[in-house]
Amino acid sequence: MSSYFDRYIQSADQLETHCNCSIHVSYALRGYFDLALKADDQDMYSKPMLWIGIYIAVASLFCILPMVADLIHGFRNRMLWFPCKYFTMNAASLTVIAVATKLPMDLNNSMRGNVDQSAKLGSMAFTCTMMANLLPSLATMDSKELLTNIIALGVLEITLVVNVCIQITTGVVSGEYLPASHFVVSRIVLDPYDFYRPIAIIYVGMLLMMLIIHTCSSLAILKSKQILESKYQLGHQKDQELLQQEERLTVEKLKQHVSNYWTMAGTGSPQFMTACSATSTAAGVICALSTVLHILIMLFVCSDVTDYKSDYKWSTLVILITQFVGVVLGSIAPISRCFASLSFKLSVKWIWNHITVFKVESYWTQKISDWKQSSLPFTFRSRKCKNAIHKLKVLILDFCIGVQKGVVVVCKVIGLVPISIVICVFCCYKWSKAMSKSLGIVLGKRSEHQEQDENLSPYVLQVQDDMEISERTLKGITKSVNRLIKKAEKQRPNNLMKLLERSRGFLGVERYDSLHVLPLLGEGFLDCWSLPLVTLTTIAVSLPNLEKDIVDNLLKSVSEGLVYVKLVEESFNATEDYVISQKAAKTLWLEVDVYQKWLGNRLQKLVPQVSTAQQILEWFRDIAKNMVMEVEGTDIGGRNDDSMCRSISANSMYRITETILLSYHANIEEVSEEELFEQLSSMISDILAACLTNLPQVIARKCHTSVIEKREASVHAAAQLLGETMQIINSLEDRELPSLNPGDMAFIDKWHAYFQHSLP
Repeated sequence: MSSYFDRYIQSADQLETHCNCSIHVSYALRGYFDLALKADDQDMYSKPMLWIGIYIAVASLFCILPMVADLIHGFRNRMLWFPCKYFTMNAASLTVIAVATKLPMDLNNSMRGNVDQSAKLGSMAFTCTMMANLLPSLATMDSKELLTNIIALGVLEITLVVNVCIQITTGVVSGEYLPASHFVVSRIVLDPYDFYRPIAIIYVGMLLMMLIIHTCSSLAILKSKQILESKYQLGHQKDQELLQQEERLTVEKLKQHVSNYWTMAGTGSPQFMTACSATSTAAGVICALSTVLHILIMLFVCSDVTDYKSDYKWSTLVILITQFVGVVLGSIAPISRCFASLSFKLSVKWIWNHITVFKVESYWTQKISDWKQSSLPFTFRSRKCKNAIHKLKVLILDFCIGVQKGVVVVCKVIGLVPISIVICVFCCYKWSKAMSKSLGIVLGKRSEHQEQDENLSPYVLQVQDDMEISERTLKGITKSVNRLIKKAEKQRPNNLMKLLERSRGFLGVERYDSLHVLPLLGEGFLDCWSLPLVTLTTIAVSLPNLEKDIVDNLLKSVSEGLVYVKLVEESFNATEDYVISQKAAKTLWLEVDVYQKWLGNRLQKLVPQVSTAQQILEWFRDIAKNMVMEVEGTDIGGRNDDSMCRSISANSMYRITETILLSYHANIEEVSEEELFEQLSSMISDILAACLTNLPQVIARKCHTSVIEKREASVHAAAQLLGETMQIINSLEDRELPSLNPGDMAFIDKWHAYFQHSLP
């Protein structure tokens, strides 16, 4: 296809040749050559715009997917305040949002089509929805992250608002190209020229309000987290005092302990606190209004989906549809937060106080007040200049405090909308219940045998002291943790349980290593639970004449057990001496379990002449001794982590095999593979049982973490662990434990030393 310039030249030549045009007309025609050339350039430059539109649609999809993921996560976990787990505010998400909102940023591209104008406004509605979804994620940040992200969000949103205002002024955002027949409502013909402009102005106001809400919330979050932290520490101290009074933690006591921390972590969650705030309610209402407005645009404006005339071509329709889906799905979470937060604290007293007194709590302005009272970060030579700057700072911060209070009051006024709806629904429910009682129908009859919920109210954390969580919410918290424990109970390690049933005591902890066997390594390397377990399993797996199912079942059982052994070691054995042994065990187990090898040697195919139990033990002992001596013979500077792990693993193998050989004395030749396997399995089960007696303390420790943002995940992991190991804890509860100090129970070397000195 020829260009505009070529066609124009041909037309001009034909006019000059066939029409005998005068010289003046000829010069005039050739004077428009530049315009034809510019038209060609514009056509060439606009070719990539179609792909840019597709790029915008893909970026919008990358924003929609995490919002939907948060929505599904909230429904699955019955968190109707929908915490931000996937769609959070960070550099990556803000970059994708900037790409998704390119249409409103485009200042000079002619958007004459119906679909073009709707897509531009739809991008603004989509931005409102995303900002409403991102609000709770502010609570997961520290002060530095908050400052960085709010500044980045402010730059993005202010740029967007300024660009839209310029387009409103220049007419890029307008309805002047639309036929008036599209806007007949109740026989009143709307002026098409003024249709899109007021909608764009409304969206600009919503975006500015959203930005103000985010800034206002970020100023309150820091102080709110401090309040929640102080209350959490009081609850934690109270629960620890109760735990110290218990001699042994049973399953029922652990359930109550987990429930207490579940309540503190849930109600004291920064995201939960933000979702229940007045700013979050206002953001939900604004999001609902922008969604309704966008739906109306789609219903009454987009009568012709093929009316796209911009350089983006049909990609504007793809953007419009994609972002419309994002607006509809993304608005569910912010709107639900409005009503969910009200249901958490709904009471007649709270509603009356909210309606009659728009009180601005101190935590909203405390951060600005701290800045006001702080000294200037730089010095001045002139005292007058210093006083003038200080007074200016006080005036500015006083103004900011006033603005902050005003924003909070406005948000509370906006919050009257969902409050009114909730009151109407509540009154209708009460009326229907009263009517049903008069008709002899009992609604919501409670079972007489329903268990009474434990009193969790002392563990409820709230920023406002005068706000009470409803009884229904506390029951929901109890049900949620019980539901999680029951769900985890179905995932209990059955193979591990079968192996533990073979244990009748803890003698294996004493028998796996003898004091008569001198260590090959020097001091400084402490034994851990996992290393002897892996070493004993390695010997058992290497026995060649056993049935494959028996060996596989042992591998599965030990694999399940090492998961919990690792938790015990991470909770208690965290010093450097223990960590290096744990690393050696982890590396060795990967080699044994996956590759069926021990330090490069294939198991069950050691060497042809090694076939009896005695020969296998002696082969492992000799190879391990040579490996340790080889590593010990190298210079310290030539040793690395891999060589140290090999040396520790080999030393463990040497000590265990030599101990087993000494235990049989002269009868070692008569020992069969089955007898050796039984002895190894017995020691493995005894060591596992001894280690897993620490599970109650692991669960209790896992409930608490010092990082406020990680408490929910930590308690969730504790409840999951409790559900999986309830049967194990019950099975070990009646066993007599050694008379060790409570702080020594988590260390295998302490157990081993106790049995070595106390048993004959």
